[in-house]
Amino acid sequence: MHDTSNELNTEHQVRNQLRKKLRKQRVKRLITTFILLALIVFGLYVYTFYKENSRFPWARVKEQVSTVKEVEAKVYENVFSTTIDLSGFVEPIEIQKVILRAAGAVTDVFVKEGDQVQKGDVLIALDNTSQLYEVANLQAELERIKLTGSQRELELTELRLKSAMNRLDYTKAIANFDGVVAEVNVSVGDYFDAGSSAMTIIDRSRLKATVEIDEIDMQYVQLGQKAVLYFDSYSESSIEAEVSYIPMLGRYTNQGIGVMDVEITIANPPNSVAPGYTFEGAITSEGETKLILLPQSAVTTTRGTSTVTKKLADGSTVKVPVTVKYLGEGISQLLSGDLKVGDTVIIRRTDTSASAFAAIGGGTGGGPGMRAF
Repeated sequence: MHDTSNELNTEHQVRNQLRKKLRKQRVKRLITTFILLALIVFGLYVYTFYKENSRFPWARVKEQVSTVKEVEAKVYENVFSTTIDLSGFVEPIEIQKVILRAAGAVTDVFVKEGDQVQKGDVLIALDNTSQLYEVANLQAELERIKLTGSQRELELTELRLKSAMNRLDYTKAIANFDGVVAEVNVSVGDYFDAGSSAMTIIDRSRLKATVEIDEIDMQYVQLGQKAVLYFDSYSESSIEAEVSYIPMLGRYTNQGIGVMDVEITIANPPNSVAPGYTFEGAITSEGETKLILLPQSAVTTTRGTSTVTKKLADGSTVKVPVTVKYLGEGISQLLSGDLKVGDTVIIRRTDTSASAFAAIGGGTGGGPGMRAF
């Protein structure tokens, strides 16, 4: 029995030692896992910080230093012809939505889609029985009044007869111009209410388009000026158009630009160019224009007065009052001022960087050279 008790104690000790060993192994694994996770998180943080700031988190932030740099530029002349790009779609010069002005059943449709019509042609007729009866009745009454009635009765009856004849005319739809039937939405036997559209007539002898032209370019556009248009449906050559209408009022776009909706017209367009087709094209102003140009960044405007800094032959500088017109893309046109082609103007620029010390004199390179604009 004593031996059995010793065996149990030994087994119990072995089990306790095994549990302690397993517990230590679990603690080591947990610590290792936490260390690995911490290293991964730290590595991601360092990578993200470096990517956003171009430096490590423990690196000292370099103070930025600002310095003013003077850059020289030349006043120069440019000779060019103005080309204004166009795009849009064409539509008929005239469109008539044939509206029925009376209500009733359709008794006749005299044309079909594609037919040519002349101004004044009758296109559609409605049942006019009641209108004919009204006109005939008033004509008979007018004859009686001429014999036995008063002058006032005569005048009123004549007005009633004129109104009735107008209502009789309303039972017919008439073409307003020479053209072609583009659409028919009515058949014999249909019932139409007054004001309904039953047919569309277009004049394809000329096509028109409304193009948007920037306010800067409008100085080069005038009535009768030629435009060249290109259609995907007409690959043989370009098509000539003409500026036919310039409105008195411009408009303001959502982008803050003033524009004009100018109308151009194509005379005798080819059959392959149909209303609704799109085009690209241009208006080119005749002759060449000489402009004296300088960088807009050389111009300083204070209280409505513009000046530039002009470099003299002896190296000194002087402020010169000027009048300029901005043309876009950083370039201005010289309108007036004591400047000529070849003069040097000074552009003052602020350079802010961590290495601005080099621009002040700490670097090995020379000063800025002349820029070509």
